[in-house]
Amino acid sequence: MKNRYKEEYSFKITVVGGEPTNCRNGHEVGDTYTCQYGCPEGFCSKSMAKLFPLMEAVRSGGDLSNLLSGASKHGGEFHCPDCVVKFKLEAFPNPDSETLETISTN
Repeated sequence: MKNRYKEEYSFKITVVGGEPTNCRNGHEVGDTYTCQYGCPEGFCSKSMAKLFPLMEAVRSGGDLSNLLSGASKHGGEFHCPDCVVKFKLEAFPNPDSETLETISTN
């Protein structure tokens, strides 16, 4: 598979709490996943369904503080759909991609 698009953001997802012993996917506190667009290998598909709209919000210039209590513009915590694992999402701009802001100033 070829990646034909330079993603503007990279994402880091870390398991930070909850009751991971009840997690069907086997997540444990401290587990960390990274991705740019798709589901990171080993990450829970049910949690990805909740995570993907947050990633899209960041990509489109949104502010996670409008979506998650206590969040910053590019980071925040959320629970999995089963409410047994708590994740921390962090978004980092990719320096080698053209962002919408860069395109609009040229």
